[in-house]
Amino acid sequence: MEKLKEFYLFENLSADQIKKLESISQKVTYKKGNILFYEGDEPKSLILLTDGILQVYKTDHKGNKIILHQFFPQSLIAEIANLERIPFPASAEFVTDGSAVLIDYEKFEKEFLKNPEISFFLIKSLTKKVKFLEDVITNNIVMNSTARVAKFICEHEKEFIELKKGEIAANLNIAPETLSRIIKKFKTLNLLEKNENGYKVINKEGLKSLYE
Repeated sequence: MEKLKEFYLFENLSADQIKKLESISQKVTYKKGNILFYEGDEPKSLILLTDGILQVYKTDHKGNKIILHQFFPQSLIAEIANLERIPFPASAEFVTDGSAVLIDYEKFEKEFLKNPEISFFLIKSLTKKVKFLEDVITNNIVMNSTARVAKFICEHEKEFIELKKGEIAANLNIAPETLSRIIKKFKTLNLLEKNENGYKVINKEGLKSLYE
């Protein structure tokens, strides 16, 4: 299992506490396309994403996915559902192969939530989710498509290379054709260059100027 003590939430736990935490945890590996949970499922575990990219989405009345956010290691996933004892408000699917540590939440609550440092870091994690929501609103209402793509490339350059264009487009809520046109424009403006791995950023400041 991943060394839980390396995760910021548990970094101040003693060796005995870490051992106890490991006893109520299990590491699960997933393939690309595997579902971690569906909207409406009852949460039984506190979920720590340790490898891979996970997208959280809702489905509209036509069955289309609306991507809310993509998470990268190491992140707590949907902990609000545990804390509020509510069903998962969205679904989560692995965009790449990955893994997660599933911690028995009922036992975790009894043994660890009385620790003020853990409670504090859970609050910090929740405030990050609020920031994520603010970014979703900003990206989809305030920013135009070009600015959204530029921001994604600057903040997630590695994922920009690894993910398929369709996956990036879905995350940004734009058409794949629109994404292709924008990338071509960035190449013409000498912001990106094509190489054997896909594209490489050659003018990050130029990209930032498109959304800042």
